[in-house]
Amino acid sequence: MLISRTLIDAATAAHLPAHDVLFVDARFDLNQPGGRDPGKGDQDYALSHIPGAVRADLDRDLADMGTPSNGRGRHPLPAASTFSAWLGQAGWRPDLQVVVYDAAGGSLAAARFWWLARLAGIDNVAVLDGGWPAWQAAGFPTDNVVPVREPTAVHVTFDAAGTVSADELAEGVASGRLVLLDARAAPRFRGEVEPLDPVAGHVPGARNRPFADNLDTDGRFRSPEDLRRAFHHVIGPHEPTDVVHMCGSGVTACHNLLAMEYAGLCGSRLYAPSWSGWVSDPSRGIATGN
Repeated sequence: MLISRTLIDAATAAHLPAHDVLFVDARFDLNQPGGRDPGKGDQDYALSHIPGAVRADLDRDLADMGTPSNGRGRHPLPAASTFSAWLGQAGWRPDLQVVVYDAAGGSLAAARFWWLARLAGIDNVAVLDGGWPAWQAAGFPTDNVVPVREPTAVHVTFDAAGTVSADELAEGVASGRLVLLDARAAPRFRGEVEPLDPVAGHVPGARNRPFADNLDTDGRFRSPEDLRRAFHHVIGPHEPTDVVHMCGSGVTACHNLLAMEYAGLCGSRLYAPSWSGWVSDPSRGIATGN
């Protein structure tokens, strides 16, 4: 079953037959009052979620936080075996339409889940446009029941061609072969503030494309036509396959990648370690300002 491979609206998702859909709750919040609360997503899920939704936590399920990053950034990519195990426990099957949501317009961490699925060759995964707030605003059902799903045997591999190494990135940007889009907010890109990483600034030659610019005022994605024009303005004559995305830790960068795919600009890639991985090597260049 394939309904959507990028975004899906709440009304369409709510009317999918239960046996044909797998909802994934990926809510996560980096900015709780008083500091980071990594358990907030689990707490929110326990209180209320889309009926039948299974839980995918950014730190636990969508990143490898258990081993030293060794330059892989603050949210290192999980092993394909880890993602396979999560899919199996969730009862994923190739014929299911997967709908993943968070409460931040897809940026934490629904787009990350979507991108990992795409990296694993799974196409029938869509981010819920507007996320949990859109579902609630529409008055669709919620509950707090943890579903019991029949486990399945899953083995996926990640396509290494979807990512870029630091060396390839440095050479490609320096030569003009690659366009690097940084999804962080402009003050962080310019190096004026840095709340998370030890060094402020950006990769020399990078261009700023804040992921928040993908969303309209209601928290839903802008139209494909608007997004296409906006990205063409940033990348100029380059092809989408020349584009590499980054952010602070490789999470919100997936939002830009999703937006480009939704706009029909397919084939861009991710520098997964992002800024936190880049600055782990003091020999790498750092730029500030615009």
